[in-house]
Amino acid sequence: MTAPVNPAHPEWPPPPPYGPAAATDKRPRRPIALLTAVAIVAAAVGGGTAYAFEELAGKDTTTVGAGTHLVLPSGRKGDVAAIAAAVSPSVVEVTAALGNGTSTGSGVIVTGNGEIVTNNHVVSGADAVKVRTSDGRSYTADVLGTDSSKDLALIRLKGASGLKAASLGDSSGVQVGDSVVAIGSPEGLTGTVTSGIVSALNRDVTVSTDENQQQEPGGDGGWPFQFGGHQFNGDTGSSTTTYKAIQTDASLNPGNSGGALIDAAGNVIGINSAMYSSSSQASSSSGAGSIGLGFAIPADTVKSDLAKLRAGSTG
Repeated sequence: MTAPVNPAHPEWPPPPPYGPAAATDKRPRRPIALLTAVAIVAAAVGGGTAYAFEELAGKDTTTVGAGTHLVLPSGRKGDVAAIAAAVSPSVVEVTAALGNGTSTGSGVIVTGNGEIVTNNHVVSGADAVKVRTSDGRSYTADVLGTDSSKDLALIRLKGASGLKAASLGDSSGVQVGDSVVAIGSPEGLTGTVTSGIVSALNRDVTVSTDENQQQEPGGDGGWPFQFGGHQFNGDTGSSTTTYKAIQTDASLNPGNSGGALIDAAGNVIGINSAMYSSSSQASSSSGAGSIGLGFAIPADTVKSDLAKLRAGSTG
């Protein structure tokens, strides 16, 4: 068979084969083009692909890493109302039944099937734990693991699925002066939002590691801690541990413990853990109030501790 000739281009045609052999040499081109397009899109989207793959993989995964979630549109970064709307569904109220009453704290959902990070002191000594989500649903919860050395605990709701997990951000990138938002349940007022800045980093906060020590009924303001050489909310006892905390002037009150400290992009950068109250105020949790000195456990500490907590560590 004679090859076709293009008069305008004498070097044409391409080399054989022609005829029947050519018909069997047809290679699909669309998959190659599709793969190329996907590669280009993946390169252009960058960090957003992690979010997309997680969405395809399902909700029951812990959201970790800086920028893993595009929590807010770039145009809403730093918008307190947008941050509150995006993250409030991931913050819950935690009620612990104690031998002498009940106490209320907060928690942050980290998986869609109901794993929640809170403070060890929120659930320490509890006979039972109940959780209320932002939409008003109530659950009972099991304590999976505790770490008194970091004042962290992991609980899991019974029969929960499809919950909105928070994005745990990169606390190593936090700087003094960064804007932050706090969400929690002070005095049982679920979903309370306050805002401020990061006041300092790497503050030494000392708490009790005595698992038999129970907080006072009501809020969580009765849990003792030390800061700056002084003790607050009572005596921490002889068994203590010290962790590095993020200091913030966002208003924290009894019941905020275990709640979220959130950066301008909507990522949780800390778990609120302690509040400083003036010594001239009443010692009961109902008389204590925020004077702009609050402390949060960095998100990087939380992420590094999750495997231990899931394994059921107690102590």
